[in-house]
Amino acid sequence: MATDTGPEAARRTPLYDLHVAQGGRMVDFAGYALPVQYRGIIAEHEQARDRAALFDVSHMGQARIVGARAAEALESLVPGDIAGLGAGRMRYTQLTDDNGGIRDDLMVTRLAGDASGDASGDAPGDALAIVVNAACKDDDFAYLGAALAGWDCSLEVDESSALLAFQGPEAAAVLEAEIPGADGLAFLQGDLFHWRGAPLWISRSGYTGEDGFEISVPASHATALAEALLDSEEVALAGLGARDSLRLEAGLCLYGHDIDLTTTPVEAGLSWSIGKRRRAEGGFAGAGTILDQLRNGAARRRIGLRLEGRAPAREGAEICDAGGAPVGRVTSGGFGPTVGSPVAMGYVAAGHAAPGTPLTLTVRGRALPAQAACLPFIAPGYRR
Repeated sequence: MATDTGPEAARRTPLYDLHVAQGGRMVDFAGYALPVQYRGIIAEHEQARDRAALFDVSHMGQARIVGARAAEALESLVPGDIAGLGAGRMRYTQLTDDNGGIRDDLMVTRLAGDASGDASGDAPGDALAIVVNAACKDDDFAYLGAALAGWDCSLEVDESSALLAFQGPEAAAVLEAEIPGADGLAFLQGDLFHWRGAPLWISRSGYTGEDGFEISVPASHATALAEALLDSEEVALAGLGARDSLRLEAGLCLYGHDIDLTTTPVEAGLSWSIGKRRRAEGGFAGAGTILDQLRNGAARRRIGLRLEGRAPAREGAEICDAGGAPVGRVTSGGFGPTVGSPVAMGYVAAGHAAPGTPLTLTVRGRALPAQAACLPFIAPGYRR
């Protein structure tokens, strides 16, 4: 999570002035000045679960991979099925290293012709849009640029667009009223729209466990679009604090905490993101390790943790079995406002991962009773 380390020295997103005007408490997060909260984390969490919350995620890295072999090239670096994506369809996957560790996780979308810069509607070879994590984006783009050079592909980094996340059960109706047709998108589908003369790429996706959208908008129009959405009484701004508690309840990984170079997709419970063809063919970085774990299992697994009482367990807390022997560590934890109790995620030896397994978490020198739990902690609200 972000810490208040001097946002005045950080980079500003196109929505910075709006955050300040709306009373956002600004912090330095991944080198950007972003609001950790406005009215309070629990209120903003509930806003997303019950109505609609608007988040500024312009710090994320946006780019395109363009070229006749774009999908083939990216598949050499990720275990996801990219070639199988239809136009406007998106997929979650991971950049892996030669040992199967996760460099970063990302969303990949195959663009239709009109969204890839060709007005005729015929894409010039292939075009993929990617969104990567802010803390990793400089390294990711350097790595991708070098890796794609031998595939007759180019990486085009987008530094002129903001990115808004609009999440919650009322988000679809509000967005449809402002941008007709947006509610017609299916889950993990995106398309090109226009608003006040500006092109918008809108996808039905997000990081909260709720139905919602992510909107890539020219920086020049970002504040106006945010203000238009905020005109609805169903909508309020939300900050990094609520974004973290929402994704934790939804069982979603945060890079650098729940996944990193020391974890594989199989250990992290992300095997569902590796398609049948990729499992059969391999051919991606770290395939040897990852495919072996798919066949034979991994020695440890990411699990959910439900704690007794009200004290939360934070990242780094030791996980022990019922007899007090260490079996793992917490990677994310906090209070779940929707769940109504503390929840956490962490890695444990595979033999202790079954839901219901009694465990203890060491918090401030005390052993707190807990149980291994299924993820997510809440029923997702995605519109399938």
